[in-house]
Amino acid sequence: MGTLYLVATPIGNLEDMSPRAVRILREATLIAAEDTRHTGTLLKHFNIETPLTSYFEHNKLTKQDFILEKLSQGDVALVSDAGTPAINDPGYELVQAALASGFDVRPVPGPSAPISALTVSGLPTDAFLYLGYLPHKTSDRHAKLKDVGEQPYTLIFFETPHRITDSLVDILSTLGNRRICIAREMTKMYEEFWRGDVNGAVEYFNSKEPRGEFTLVIEGKKKEESRKWDEAELVEAIQKELQMGKPAKEISADLAEQSGWNKKEVYALVNQVK
Repeated sequence: MGTLYLVATPIGNLEDMSPRAVRILREATLIAAEDTRHTGTLLKHFNIETPLTSYFEHNKLTKQDFILEKLSQGDVALVSDAGTPAINDPGYELVQAALASGFDVRPVPGPSAPISALTVSGLPTDAFLYLGYLPHKTSDRHAKLKDVGEQPYTLIFFETPHRITDSLVDILSTLGNRRICIAREMTKMYEEFWRGDVNGAVEYFNSKEPRGEFTLVIEGKKKEESRKWDEAELVEAIQKELQMGKPAKEISADLAEQSGWNKKEVYALVNQVK
């Protein structure tokens, strides 16, 4: 029985192709590619002559059994047009099918556009949400952005050049003027990283004709710093708690957490109000 290898390929610069990726592609009995013409150019560059078959969104159901049959005969390598397979393509469905059929599935790590953009964005990398392409329609984009707008995690989206300015306007109106890094044509000749806030990004990309593939890295929702209550607010809250018959210790514990005052201060004020 063969192994299904998920082989990461360059997102632009061919020097990012790893020696292991080249070896696995050469040794496999079949390469399943998102676009055989695109992958064919890559294989030609590295003198790889392994047979190719297409596997993409619109033929995934008809090709799945064929690829599983090939796996019973030897190793199969899965590649996408660029970057890591199964990210934003139907590769995960083939992985599920291979695992369900008892085949081994292994990664051949390498380039990944979302991770590459995140690491150089200057935004927090400890927790993030990758959400693929933003929806085509404005109403759907607004709904998608509102769904994640309250999350504290860094957000990562893909976007196309003809929708980038509209999407930035929607991000501004839905999420507010957050920090953002926009990566364009990463590792390619016209690679560009724009960092600033969303308002500035709207102005910048409105002033030129956007070209290439875009990865947007957006700051998550900031935690609002709690404001310390003034004494009048705290006294009013204490009076309400006393009217409910709560003891001083319970009141001081509850209101200290809400008001920004420490327990001893609240306890002393409770006794004064009494």
